[in-house]
Amino acid sequence: MKKINLLLILLLALSVGATRSDAQIISVGVSIRVGPPAIPVYVQPDCPVDGYLWVPGYWSYGDDGYYWVPGYWSEPPMVGYLWTPGYWGYAGGIYGWHGGYWGTHIGFYGGVNYGCGYGGVGYVGGGWVGGHFQYNTAVTHVNTTVVHNTYINRTVINNTTVNNRVSYNGGPGGVTARPTPAEAQAANEHHIEATSSQLQHQRTAGQDRNQYASVNHGRPANLAVARTTAYHPANTAGSLSHSTAVNHTTNRPASHTPSPTTSPAHTTSPAHTTSAPRTVNRLAPVRHNTAPSHPAMHSAPAQRSAPHPAPHPAPHPAAPPHEGEHRPR
Repeated sequence: MKKINLLLILLLALSVGATRSDAQIISVGVSIRVGPPAIPVYVQPDCPVDGYLWVPGYWSYGDDGYYWVPGYWSEPPMVGYLWTPGYWGYAGGIYGWHGGYWGTHIGFYGGVNYGCGYGGVGYVGGGWVGGHFQYNTAVTHVNTTVVHNTYINRTVINNTTVNNRVSYNGGPGGVTARPTPAEAQAANEHHIEATSSQLQHQRTAGQDRNQYASVNHGRPANLAVARTTAYHPANTAGSLSHSTAVNHTTNRPASHTPSPTTSPAHTTSPAHTTSAPRTVNRLAPVRHNTAPSHPAMHSAPAQRSAPHPAPHPAPHPAAPPHEGEHRPR
């Protein structure tokens, strides 16, 4: 009887976890005992539309192993929302994926250095000011013909982590970071899971044979794209056995005990604007009825509020890296 009760409790927990995260596809009975490859280094393409936010690339997992999902620029589901990347965490001898999400503050993403402003804690590539996003071009590439809300602040660059490309938290050789108090608080705030466009982008990568670590040995053919619709797989005819991306996941961990460590100070020194954006880990929620000047929102899960429409200029070619900017992947 005790065994039956334990099984019922486990099934109920999985059911609750599945309803909490539309962005995660949970596969029961699969244990991933090998960590993902290192994060590859790549050049971030220019931001194609004012108001788009960077979503760093990451290693996902399918029936045939790890495959790289290219980084891309994405429009947020609401004004004032930021992207917290997903990450791989090690627990009980198994690697589990903790899906990314949108929220008013940056949460814990395993301490993984994804680059392009995501150095392991928070985000230093820009922040919301009023109803507009301002970009720190010291670490972010933008097309200044369409994006004018920029500033330069090199003091936020953490050169001590530039060579750390470890892609998972915990386990042999993994990042040992634990959530800061601010990250622990952000975990309890309202979140919006990845949009349908983001999920489709992941599935597309899972159909591209050249994205699999077993084929590219940690050097994917497609590292980053300007936006999800710009991703055109080089080789889908030779795709591996599955046709859709599968993540073997767990819900975002409650097992990480917040440490007293505080987030690094993000001192701003704007060059192109009169004032720099507020630090993203201290960003106050922005009123959602503020009319944005940036692009319309992608179709999103039902729990999101109505999007704010705006034109979508065509993407522009990538520019060379800015001085002092980190290049992940």
